[in-house]
Amino acid sequence: MTPNTPASTLPGVSYVMPVLNEVTHVEAAIDSLLSQDYRGPFDVIVALGPSIDGTTELVERLSKVDPRIQVIENPTGSTPSGLNVAITASHNPIVVRVDAHSVLPSDYTRIAVETMARTNAANVGGIMQAEGTTPFEDAVAAAYGSAIGLGGGQHHLGGDEGPAETVYLGVFRREWIQRVGLFNEEIRRGQDWELNRRLREAGGVVWFTPKLTVTYRPRPSLEKLARQFFSTGLWRGDLARRFFSSNALKYFAPPVAVLSVALGLLLGCFGYFGLVGNAQGPALVISWIFTALFIFPILYLLLVAVASISVAVRRGARTGAWFLVVLPCIHFSWGTGFILGFLKLTSNITAHTGR
Repeated sequence: MTPNTPASTLPGVSYVMPVLNEVTHVEAAIDSLLSQDYRGPFDVIVALGPSIDGTTELVERLSKVDPRIQVIENPTGSTPSGLNVAITASHNPIVVRVDAHSVLPSDYTRIAVETMARTNAANVGGIMQAEGTTPFEDAVAAAYGSAIGLGGGQHHLGGDEGPAETVYLGVFRREWIQRVGLFNEEIRRGQDWELNRRLREAGGVVWFTPKLTVTYRPRPSLEKLARQFFSTGLWRGDLARRFFSSNALKYFAPPVAVLSVALGLLLGCFGYFGLVGNAQGPALVISWIFTALFIFPILYLLLVAVASISVAVRRGARTGAWFLVVLPCIHFSWGTGFILGFLKLTSNITAHTGR
């Protein structure tokens, strides 16, 4: 495949996008698809959940203006369900997953299809580059792009091109995604990782390339950020329980941090009051040991403070100040959700965790 390859010989592409209450971002996401420099045929399938913020009216208006945009109903509103109904409604041999918070660069599809042809991969993806428009969103973006925030990973920090465990979004060969059974609709978050696990087990290659960089718009408020990461952690915990041996150690870091800080505070206070109360004998030894556990929350606070200073130097004081709040919010929301999901409490909480 070369720049001179006739458009008529290029494989068709179907963009599939689940949408629910995304009136702020969805138009920019769709515009980025219509602006691709890929010369092959394409269509856009928007799986519309039961939105109440004006998203329904917006995407229906866009579909009337451009017939390449098809809107179909996604009654459950969940991401995996929306992806599956959109994939089923599409027909092109290449399926491009799109998020309503993402903006694809104009060369995204062309590079992805070229990479797929060169590597014979079942799925190709790249980097999620978070970009904020406010100091708060910029702090969230800084967390996304740092090892201390989301634990690293090629699809956040970049790296060398090659086979990968998972990638951001994904450009799939239809034959492969149908072979392994589409997305698992029981998994509300982390369904991309789980699908890529099945692709790899079936002999397909998941290919990462840093040439694919997608702009991602972070959640605009602390409440929405906490809900997002609690839900993500909840489902990651569920996946860690289901596929324990397939999960990297990095996924267990936030829950370990949550437990260490929480127990450090609780037992540290217990030990401190034992010392204040003049504990004697074995009780005194226990009080000293428990008091020493204060080291965990202290070290965590120092880590957050140092990271926030670094962010302030690079991105400005207001972003650095927000980072002091954003980083613990991400860690503790994600870590708490992970623990609950790992303990099989997922089914009791999913109704309150959004998509």
